[in-house]
Amino acid sequence: MITACVAGCGGDDGLSEAQQHGVGAACTVNADCSEGDTALTCLGFKGGYCGLTGCAHDADCPTGSACVEHDDGKTYCFLVCAEKIECNATRPADIEANCSSSVTFVDNNKSRKACVPPS
Repeated sequence: MITACVAGCGGDDGLSEAQQHGVGAACTVNADCSEGDTALTCLGFKGGYCGLTGCAHDADCPTGSACVEHDDGKTYCFLVCAEKIECNATRPADIEANCSSSVTFVDNNKSRKACVPPS
């Protein structure tokens, strides 16, 4: 079901470029994250999180996502958000991501929030 949504959610529908490419979607394997020409991987968070790792700046991430330093010391492209609902269009309720301002943005823009997956 998740794979179908990731593959079927590629239309514009007011979604950011990052959302159109599947950033933030739940996953179990890398194949769940293939959307468009952006090579995403299934990151090892609870419920998975389609994204990119190893970014150095926001410019390394699809538009609508930002480079965040996570508690594990790695950097990831996470969706940016204003409200929690924006984080969970492609995530089931039991593994929802949170829209949090308590993250470390690599580019130091503290006036925004990011969708942080459950650990």
